[in-house]
Amino acid sequence: MSDLLQTPLHDLHTELGAKIVPFAGYSMPVQYPLGVLKEHLHTRKQAGLFDVSHMGQVRIKGAGITEALEKLVPVDLGALAPFKQTYAVLTNEAGGILDDLIITRWADDEFFLVVNAGCKQQDIAHLQQHLQGFEIEVMDQHALLALQGPQARSVMDELMPAATELRFMTSCFGSLELEGDTIDCFISCSGYTGEDGYEISLPADKAVALTKKLLSFEPVEAIGLGARDSLRLEMGLCLYGHDINTETTPIEAGLIWSISKSRRAGGEKQAGFLGADTILQQIADGASRKRVGLQISGRAPLREGVELVNADGKVIGQITSGGFGPSLGGPVAMAYVDTDYAAIGTEFFALLRKKQIPVAVVKMPFMPQNYVR
Repeated sequence: MSDLLQTPLHDLHTELGAKIVPFAGYSMPVQYPLGVLKEHLHTRKQAGLFDVSHMGQVRIKGAGITEALEKLVPVDLGALAPFKQTYAVLTNEAGGILDDLIITRWADDEFFLVVNAGCKQQDIAHLQQHLQGFEIEVMDQHALLALQGPQARSVMDELMPAATELRFMTSCFGSLELEGDTIDCFISCSGYTGEDGYEISLPADKAVALTKKLLSFEPVEAIGLGARDSLRLEMGLCLYGHDINTETTPIEAGLIWSISKSRRAGGEKQAGFLGADTILQQIADGASRKRVGLQISGRAPLREGVELVNADGKVIGQITSGGFGPSLGGPVAMAYVDTDYAAIGTEFFALLRKKQIPVAVVKMPFMPQNYVR
């Protein structure tokens, strides 16, 4: 794995006994000695600390940046207040999804973007192509930590009380005092587990010190990518490259909520973004397939790529994310199915080693969200 990139916490992961695997071009911890199942449940019950420094952090700035960025995402960024965040999708000319990301307004003419690690280089090239004349800073000297779970707020209250005033999808700049050292950071109340929590962007050379401090709190455990995946799956959250990609539109993916009403037909800022014709047409007429959540009969997890068939044996879809849901005590999956089979309660079958496993469409998320709003 010598050709893989490393986050600033790589050596610490090794010290903590993590199992290291390749992920999105990085050497990343998939689990620690606690194990994926216990890491997952610990995050749901107490607090989990994730290294997400592999993700891309980008600052864009310049007069007119709001209008320019609105041409790349179907969001009304003009309505985004300072230090508020929004989920967004970068679309291509065909209406496909180049990436999903979080956008924060830092100032009238400045935004902060967090993009997926596997899409980082293509996203930066896309931004540079379409935002010529604007300042684009790739913050590759910064780390990113995610502290998630019901005890995250009490831990942050010890380190930076101002952060406990934040509510879901809001953010602030702040300073942390650690053993006489001041760490300037950017903190948001966000994450990808469905739990209350924070994401902390800070200088890379301060990441180890803050991580060790956070892990010194009794409720906090280091959590790997394995549990991060099962946590997001239980919440019905998309993983780029699996549940969404350039061949899926936001409408097919069930992400219509990410398209501001003002950017839809009849809105004050209708269309004007890449792929608008296709996306607005699908809003009006519907899409031929849809992402759904599945309840699975039995205990066997159904993984990505498993085909779905109707009673006649006709293929009607495919699973894109699947595994065991520790909080649910059973298997859970998401899939794309023909729209005729996408209604809640619709029953069909998954083909697992030529055996038909009964499945049914259920509402997502699979369990309640615990965001503090």
